[in-house]
Amino acid sequence: MTIADMVSVLHARVLCGEERLATPVYTACCSDLMSDVLAFVNEKTVLITGLTNHHVLRTADMLDLKCLVFARGKVPGEELLEQAQEQGLVVMTTRETAFTACGLLYQAGLRGVPIEWPENEAQK
Repeated sequence: MTIADMVSVLHARVLCGEERLATPVYTACCSDLMSDVLAFVNEKTVLITGLTNHHVLRTADMLDLKCLVFARGKVPGEELLEQAQEQGLVVMTTRETAFTACGLLYQAGLRGVPIEWPENEAQK
């Protein structure tokens, strides 16, 4: 799936990074807790969130994410969009809830980030 495919699936509006819509993506994660994203995401991916603050950009930068999707029609401020453009991110907004956005992307073939649990944790 490409980021352009995601735009179509989510009926999204691209806010910055239009020149990178042909970038392929293989996994996505969804969270409003950036600590969870930092703890569980270990590969380049897409982040779906309802947060529009600078913590999201810092997290994206630390993990070298490719794309941010803001759910529920949220649009970050211009300063955040300018920084996202500098970081090389594609940023989009969709009117869908985060839950629905995840379902639509999953249905279209995008999968979640695989999480490796220690053996004793997997049995709980």
